Amino acid sequence: MKERRRTHGVLGAVAVASVLALSLAGCRGSANEGGGGGGSAASPGITDTTITLGITTPLSGATAGPGTCTVAGAKAYFGAKNAEGGIKFGDGKTRKVEIKTYDDGYDPQKSLANFQQMVSDNVFAEGIGLGTPTNRAFREAAISQKVPQILVMTGDPLFSDQKQSPWQLGLVPIYQNEGEAFGKLVAASGGAHKVAILSQNDDYGKGYVQGFKDAIKGNSSITVVGEQTYEATDTSVDAQLTQLAATGADVFFNAMSITPLVIASLQKAQQIGWKPSWFLPSNTSSPTAILQPGGATAYPGVYTVAFAKAPQSPEFAKDDDVVKFLSDLKQYGSYSDAPAFPHCMWSYIAGATLEKAFGSMTDPTRDSFMKALRNIKGLEAPLMLKGTSVDTTKDGQPAISTVLVQKYNGKGYATASTFG
Repeated sequence: MKERRRTHGVLGAVAVASVLALSLAGCRGSANEGGGGGGSAASPGITDTTITLGITTPLSGATAGPGTCTVAGAKAYFGAKNAEGGIKFGDGKTRKVEIKTYDDGYDPQKSLANFQQMVSDNVFAEGIGLGTPTNRAFREAAISQKVPQILVMTGDPLFSDQKQSPWQLGLVPIYQNEGEAFGKLVAASGGAHKVAILSQNDDYGKGYVQGFKDAIKGNSSITVVGEQTYEATDTSVDAQLTQLAATGADVFFNAMSITPLVIASLQKAQQIGWKPSWFLPSNTSSPTAILQPGGATAYPGVYTVAFAKAPQSPEFAKDDDVVKFLSDLKQYGSYSDAPAFPHCMWSYIAGATLEKAFGSMTDPTRDSFMKALRNIKGLEAPLMLKGTSVDTTKDGQPAISTVLVQKYNGKGYATASTFG
């Protein structure tokens, strides 16, 4: 309930900020509409030679690791394209992509302020940034000002509902999709399992739990024996873990988004002698940043879902996509190490998705861009796992809705066809 109250306050601030921004936009008039020529006047942030994208994401604080990755992957993709001369757009012009980044520290108020700064900075579109509360904070302002807020890294289905969010589109699978995929794997095992659930007390956690429960519904061999929640602002979940361990559950469905808490949970469960199989969301399942410090090899299995190739996995060590990605990441993304978080790969895939949309834009306008973005189907972007693809044509679904369940093997992940 704490987060809901906070969200309502943010939305109120959005309404006020939106009115102010609209007034400012009217004062600027056509002076900031950019170049581009063609039959329609160009939208802000695009000229005959460049297009400017804005990213607000946590570059400081507890989620700075994945937040930094969102910027690095995007800069890696477009840096390489710019070095090749740029991207050819559907209007026949070749443009280079410029990226402006803003740190929100995973604070909704900061992300709202960042969006208003982007409007002043004349970005063409905002996107790729991480976080549900932070992206929600300026969603209404983006709609009122008709600024694309696209390929955002949140599994909140609101961003892929075209009626409610006409200027938005999510990138990653919605929470329900991830929870459902794991639930189906457990239900198909044929064995009897007792499940304990710990989830974040907001739409993030509720979405994961809903997807999981929908998948096991009607299966009498799968029993949920305990449920606990935590607040995103909590610094410990030891009490919840102790209560869940007492249930004797052999499966732990852990829908958490805070990296330090996931690591601490992995460690605490071992300390109290509870070693079930785990499920972790895709955004908090990093082998190097979370599982290794958490001692995940102590458990019979740690599962997650994925749609992108993981550079840490031995099977992808010499993969052409991965080799190029790592080279681009180092050269253009200022990220010299193998990424500890999947967000680096996700934003690289987002870059390829945007390039596809740019190639179909017939006018240098936001309207033309959104039309092109919502008409992509069957795109097997670089780094995507076999069996997954980009499809932006399904109302209510993000750009990527297909996932594969994977199991941790001590170094990386391998696709899991069975549970156990």
